[in-house]
Amino acid sequence: MAAPGYGKQSAPEQLPRSASDFAHLPAREAYLASLIDHLPDGAAMDVKTLATLQPHYGQMACRTALNRLSTAGHLRRVRERLSSTDCRWVFHTYFSRTPRSDAWWSHFLATGSPGDTSTPAAPDPPQERRLNHTPLPSAAYAALAGLGLADPRLALSAADCTALEPLAAEWFARGATLPLFTAALTNGLPQDIHSPGAFTRRRLLDKLPPERPHSQPLTTRIPECTACRTPCRPQALLGGLCRACRGTPATNPPPRQALSPTAVHRHAARIRQAMATAPRS
Repeated sequence: MAAPGYGKQSAPEQLPRSASDFAHLPAREAYLASLIDHLPDGAAMDVKTLATLQPHYGQMACRTALNRLSTAGHLRRVRERLSSTDCRWVFHTYFSRTPRSDAWWSHFLATGSPGDTSTPAAPDPPQERRLNHTPLPSAAYAALAGLGLADPRLALSAADCTALEPLAAEWFARGATLPLFTAALTNGLPQDIHSPGAFTRRRLLDKLPPERPHSQPLTTRIPECTACRTPCRPQALLGGLCRACRGTPATNPPPRQALSPTAVHRHAARIRQAMATAPRS
């Protein structure tokens, strides 16, 4: 077992185990993923421990495999602050035998809720990982946008969600969970709602939960790069890796302009002439 505050944590609402859980992975990654999947929560899963637990792969191979399991959507490393009155942090590696997308992991780490798990969230395709740099919506915005899925009478526009986001955020600041929020906003709706935005605003104000000054503070989770353990914003981690570890340049270099054959010969002639006329020591 890992030291207190370290080790494996199972992600919520995974599919039941099956023989094909890791069939999409290369042999090494599938072997180590199966090993990690059977470890109990709290067990150490650093590269040194993984290399000790099995006879086939050393520490460097285990480190590479963990990075690839991260990009495949099976794990994320986080640090969590458990108290708002001091600086106590613990470190966890969340593992899911069901592969999850970057959006799923970001939502779970931000809210503690797995969100919509009616179908497995497949990892983002590589081309989407490279091109999608737009910030993810907040938990409050996502909760408002999801009301229309719970009941079409509360289908809000993007402008409605943006305007109501501060009110919804106050619900979550007071300890509301996503199921409680959705139920409070959608239960007992009238037959016809002509203005879903105005109606939702009224309910957000009228049903606002009471403040709980003595409740435990919400856990703060900060995702880390799986490879280098650098704390990052969720949207900066694609596949659980930071920009440096992905090897992605911050900006694309300007395209190089090819010289014509005539220009190449002219440039070479100038170099030869300069070498011929240079003073010899």
